[in-house]
Amino acid sequence: MNIIEGINCSLKSLLIVSITPYFLEKPNIWFTKNLEKILLARQLNSFFQDNILYLEENSCYSFSEILRKLDEMGYERVFRVSEPGELSQRGGVIDIFPVNSSFAVRLDFIGNKLQSIQKLDIEIQNEQKAKEILKKKLKSQKVFSDLKGIKPGDYLVHLDHGIGKFIKKTTLAIKGSAPQEYYVLEYAKNDKLYVPINLERKLSRYIGFHEPQLTRLGSSLWQKTKKKIKEEAEKFAKELLQLYAQKEITSRTPYIEDKELELCIKSSFPFEETPDQLQAIEDIKRDFSQSKPIDRLICGDVGFGKTEIAIRASFLAAINNRQTAFICPTTLLAHQHFFSFKKRFEKLPINVSLLTRLQTPSQQREILKNLNEGKIDIIIGTHRLLAKDVKFKNLQLLIIDDEHKFGVKQKEKLRKLQPSLDVLSLSATPIPRTLYLALSSFKKISQIQTPPLGKQSIKTHILPYHPKIIEKIIKKELKKGGQVYFLHNRIQTIKKTACFIKKICPHARIGIVHGKMSEKELIKTMEKFQNEKINILIATTIIESGLDLPKVNTIIVEDANRLGLAQAHQIRGRVGRAGQEGFAYFFYHPSSLTSKGKERLKILKESQELGMGFQIALKDLELRGAGNILGKEQWGAINKVGLNLYAQILSETLEKLKDKK
Repeated sequence: MNIIEGINCSLKSLLIVSITPYFLEKPNIWFTKNLEKILLARQLNSFFQDNILYLEENSCYSFSEILRKLDEMGYERVFRVSEPGELSQRGGVIDIFPVNSSFAVRLDFIGNKLQSIQKLDIEIQNEQKAKEILKKKLKSQKVFSDLKGIKPGDYLVHLDHGIGKFIKKTTLAIKGSAPQEYYVLEYAKNDKLYVPINLERKLSRYIGFHEPQLTRLGSSLWQKTKKKIKEEAEKFAKELLQLYAQKEITSRTPYIEDKELELCIKSSFPFEETPDQLQAIEDIKRDFSQSKPIDRLICGDVGFGKTEIAIRASFLAAINNRQTAFICPTTLLAHQHFFSFKKRFEKLPINVSLLTRLQTPSQQREILKNLNEGKIDIIIGTHRLLAKDVKFKNLQLLIIDDEHKFGVKQKEKLRKLQPSLDVLSLSATPIPRTLYLALSSFKKISQIQTPPLGKQSIKTHILPYHPKIIEKIIKKELKKGGQVYFLHNRIQTIKKTACFIKKICPHARIGIVHGKMSEKELIKTMEKFQNEKINILIATTIIESGLDLPKVNTIIVEDANRLGLAQAHQIRGRVGRAGQEGFAYFFYHPSSLTSKGKERLKILKESQELGMGFQIALKDLELRGAGNILGKEQWGAINKVGLNLYAQILSETLEKLKDKK
């Protein structure tokens, strides 16, 4: 859509129509040819009454009612008009670009009298493209709005008026029109805004890194802020397009399926796949069948079967004579994955190996030699796989487990190993869906939201700290023949805690793990716990990442208010992993419980249902702004307009830039 210079001239009258799909389907010439019929329909038909505005020069209208009507017709308020569907107001002057016109106009009011209607020198050449952009914008606004479950007191962002506080919904009849439901928002200085329910697409939930400041209604500050954010989003969108341009021109040979071998790996899976798992596997197979390298994120809650997706993907790479690197954030997790993969591939001619700093230098040299010669199909390891001495013969697939544990620089380093690398990321606590929708041109996503058959939700209890209750919980679990995680997140006092547990449970077999132990000692202790030679494991948050031990059905967290929400949810998922009912006890010290800590524990208690990882991730972002979403340089922009509106602006900007290419 190109803006061209035009000539100012006066108009005697002006028809403005709503931004609705019905009108966007009509060419502009249709409105000129059918003007009389439209004006007649306005007298008889409520749709036309609500969705058109006909203005005549030197006539009197209520200025405030004109503005209200234009708002309700879907026009977006901006600092300066440049595209169809926009309006700006300064004093008694309204600049508007009607969606049924190829040019913008200026309405000049003196009081309530429309003094003049002037054509502005802002015009479009390609009407069809302009309409397509508007349709995409309408769709985008609906997608990014997401007002389900809003409560009084929640902050909302109005596209035209900025950040306000949601008070309630109410029904009103304005100036004799039929009663209509409205969202009531409170702004600075106790100003109130009534937003019609059919215009909720202009509202989005505010999510940011701190408490927002309420906007003042009628101020031009919000339009200036939005203008600046759009400029920043355009700059960032150009960087993104440049970053992914290389990916667009890179190709690789498509993968070929082997139905017989595929049946082999499928039959060795001891559980029934969930519909979401099957869909994710199909998504990956479809990706692999094409020549473009993939970048797919597998989002699934704790224990929902993301590892099985990784096994199937690496299997497909192996039967195509391509190597897979599976990178984990911890040695513990790398060991667990290695044994899982080894067991699944034991009957197939697929070689799986492990590379961590635990191995002796001679063992590492042998593994690296075999990897370079192509004798290893799947290599599983930690950051050790990023070292300069690690060379592959035919690396094609990179799997990143717990992708949020890896920094941006690390991820880019992994992707630079080979331009045509296929990347599969696994995450239980993804960033909010709105951002992925904004970036959907660059990253594909598969969601695993269906729990495995027989999996039960974990019974969660939030309690003030009390040694007697802890003693009772531990003895009850040990009596059943089960095992217990006891989370004490301070290395300095962890041995003292072990003495306390030994005192209240003298017959317990106790082990300790924490991040400052040698990796050999850590693995040895975990193997003892896995083999039930230990039945109480006292640990720091090192147990957070993916340890799958079916006999551990109780976890006790000693000082829960010190944990982040997403982290607490991850840790809760360490129990109840084999169809057994799991129990999570989060203890807090009332004297040190902050208001945010209290809110975190409340949400944790309310979010016991299976598959709450997405909601937990979103709430975690709301409460503490965790994670590097777009890079720290974007945080300021997100704070000013909220994540949802920023993601919407970014999405629309990306679409426009791609259309120009």
